[in-house]
Formats: sequence, structure tokens, C-alpha cells
Amino acid sequence: MYTDLPIRKIIHVDMDAFYASVEQMDNPHLKGKPIAVGGGGKRGVVSAASYEARKFGVKSAMAGTLAAKLCPDLIFVRPNFERYSEISKKIRQIFYDYTDLVEPLSLDEAYLDVTQNKKGNPSASLIAKDIRARILNDVGLTASAGISINKFIAKVASDYNKPNGQKTVNPEEVLEFLEQLDIRKFYGVGKVTAEKMYQKGIFTGLDLKQKSLEYLDANFGKSGRYYYHVVRGIHTSEVKPHRTRKSLAAERTFSENLSSEVFMLEKLEHIAEEVARRLLKSLVAGKTITLKIKYSDFTLQTRSKTLPYYISDKSMILETAKDLLYQEKLSNSVRLLGISLSNLNTEKKKKPELKKSVSVQLKFEF
Repeated sequence: MYTDLPIRKIIHVDMDAFYASVEQMDNPHLKGKPIAVGGGGKRGVVSAASYEARKFGVKSAMAGTLAAKLCPDLIFVRPNFERYSEISKKIRQIFYDYTDLVEPLSLDEAYLDVTQNKKGNPSASLIAKDIRARILNDVGLTASAGISINKFIAKVASDYNKPNGQKTVNPEEVLEFLEQLDIRKFYGVGKVTAEKMYQKGIFTGLDLKQKSLEYLDANFGKSGRYYYHVVRGIHTSEVKPHRTRKSLAAERTFSENLSSEVFMLEKLEHIAEEVARRLLKSLVAGKTITLKIKYSDFTLQTRSKTLPYYISDKSMILETAKDLLYQEKLSNSVRLLGISLSNLNTEKKKKPELKKSVSVQLKFEF
């Protein structure tokens, strides 16, 4: 048994229906009503839905037309990302009152490492409760939180008592918690992977735990090792205050489906220009170009190419994207195109992950 696993107390704070809640806070006439941020218009896509709208099945990434059918009284609100960013910064300042180890994942969620904290409070659960109260009192919004020994479990736990709640998975509860967990709730297991796991008789963490590392590697590729470790409570990723960007992208949804590559070239040029602009702003370059194609039936396809050198200028991005577009025949008309650059010159080589047991973390206050 290994005894060098770092003892950590991690909180994952996740704002409740953040964009929609900000809109309801700023516009009192929207309170208590089903609203969708984004999604208006013929081809709009919902960015966020209030809890009142979620009761009807409305959710993010859903086509606005479908959302309106599910909830006839749905109110569509234009996104105001400048305002969301402003509120997010206020919330982040509250986090920094407790620890400098804050890793934002997006405008509405972040990891906090409170193992050593500015309040001298040994209880991560009480810190999370205090932070949520501060956010409600100072900002006017509710937040949920998950608390545990690592980022993976904390993130899963934060979804348990939403909205406006929290869940702590104490060290001695970790293994049982993971064994009972529905495989769909494992962070990193998407819809397609979940279906594949179901076909192989994997429905819970316990089912997953019974599979060997060799089996998971053979059936799930690089992700197999990750699944093997997290179901055993092993996730050594630290809270990183300064996250390294791994990719940069831009995409466009079209008002009318495009049926020919010829019509897509002009669109790709605008997208490549936007990607190049963002690369310049971030002072980064990348080697891997990925073309994202969403068809009119909502099926998604990606095509990638890795170059032997870094690029950041529009012409080379566009040229590679064109090659990918003509790589194979389109299977349907296209509603969305996107270009992303990854394998950036900001990435560092990963250190090998240590294989360690969770059982050494069972004796400190949560």
C-alpha cells in the first residue's frame, strides 16, 4: 500500500443555472418564469435554462425550436456575456478570501483547494457553506458545492443537491460512493461512452471496478486507465490557479443548411480569421487543426490533421481546414462548421501519474 498520496480538501463550486439566474436577478419580471438564454430565432441554440424551464425538459445545447415546443411559455433572452463575466469576477474574489488555489473551469464553476486556507478552518464542508452564503449575500445568486478528497469526486458531488445545496463525500465514504455511482455520473463519461459501457454490462462504479486495467485499455483506449484509477478514488490532478489553455476554437451556426463544399469555403474563411485573431490575442500557436462539422440531422463529425510545426496565421489554418473539408464526401447538408487549434506551444509534458491508494486519506477532518 502506498502512503505518499497528498492529503487534500477540494471544493467544487458550481453556480445554479448561472446565466439564467443573472438574467432573473437583473430583471425581476423574469423571476419564477421559464427562461432560456440564447436559442431565439430559427437556428438558435439554448446556452442556459432556468430551473423553471428545466422542469419542461429544456436544457443547454438544445435547439431553440425544440425548447419552445417543450415549453410553450418559454421566454428567450439574449445573452449578455459581459455582465456574466462581471458577476463571475465578483464571485471569484470571494473564493480568494479563502484560498489562492482557485482553478476556474468557466464563468460559473471553479475548484478550490482549502487544505491550507486563509481562515484557518479545518473543515472544508464549513468553508463551502460559508462561501455559498457569501455569494448569496454579496452577489444575490445561489451556488452548489461538492467537497471531497480530489477534483473528480468533488465535481460529481456538486451536482447531488442542486440547486442551492452541497454534498460532502468524506474520505471513509469515497470507495462506497464511487461503487454505487451510476456510470453516467462519472465525469468524462459521455452519452456514447455510457452506451458502450451498458453494452458491456457496466452500469455502476462497482461494475467498472471489476474490470481489469487491460480490459479497460483494450475497450476504451487512453481513457481506460483514467476510468480504472478514478473508480478507485485515485485522481492526483492538482488545483491549478493558472490553467494552461489546451485549445482555441471558433464556430458558426448557419441560418440555412449548406449543401455544397463550395458554399462552405467562404464561411470557413471567416472562421479561420476569427481563430487567427484569438491566437494572436493569446500569443499562442498550434500544430493540430480540427474541423468540426454538424449536419442537419445534428450528427457531429470531426476531422483532424497534425502538422510538424506550429501555425497561427489565417492562411495556413484555412488551407488545412479546406484539406480536411475535402478529405471525404459530406454525408448530409451542414448546419454548423468550426475550426479548432490544439497541441499548442503552451503545453508542458505531463509527469507520469502515480498509482496510489485512497485509504491513506481517511483520517483528517472534513
